[in-house]
Amino acid sequence: MKRIFDIIFSFLAIVILLPFMLPIMLVLKLTGEHYIFYYQSRIGLNGAPFKIIKFSTMLLNSPSIGTGEITLKHDPRVFPFGRILRKTKLNEIPQLINIFKGDMSFVGPRPLTLKHFNFFSPEQQKIINQLVPGLTGVSAIIFREEEDIFAKSNLDHETCYKQLLSPYKAALEKWYLDNKSWFIDIKIIFLTAWVIIFQDSLLPYKLLKNLPQKPKELCFI
Repeated sequence: MKRIFDIIFSFLAIVILLPFMLPIMLVLKLTGEHYIFYYQSRIGLNGAPFKIIKFSTMLLNSPSIGTGEITLKHDPRVFPFGRILRKTKLNEIPQLINIFKGDMSFVGPRPLTLKHFNFFSPEQQKIINQLVPGLTGVSAIIFREEEDIFAKSNLDHETCYKQLLSPYKAALEKWYLDNKSWFIDIKIIFLTAWVIIFQDSLLPYKLLKNLPQKPKELCFI
């Protein structure tokens, strides 16, 4: 039933959003490095790789320069128009194609690059591999301002991700695996839109009951 929902609503969303996507595509073609879409290999269900599709927001060779696959706040590799797309999450819209194809679902763990996937322990990887990656999910909501975490942490970026972010993300995905239902998915979709508007809202912790306790090292977010 979830797959049927994904097919129907991703198709409808693509049709409805196409008039809004066309101006974005035109601006991207005329600015930055003049390419519209960005493709990157990510880890999917059962560890199978797939190509995620996003609107381009950064230099094409960004993974090979600067902080690599980690994007920082005010990252110089991000184009001015790309900052708008990333802030509003509009750069994620092309992932509706991934959902329609079956690579992703509307709700699930955010799909990881192989490098970031390897930051998780084997036990944590088994949890993530049981879930279809999602356009949004519980960890995407809680870590909605991930770039701020890197900015505020005293650790280097990769150590911060490996030691602080990945264990809590794994705990959140374990919570989703244990509690997933239509009702939870509807809550997550609603909260995704809510936190874009109200970025500092604590509503996710009120609507998603019994979330794993946030480590004290992350209490600044």
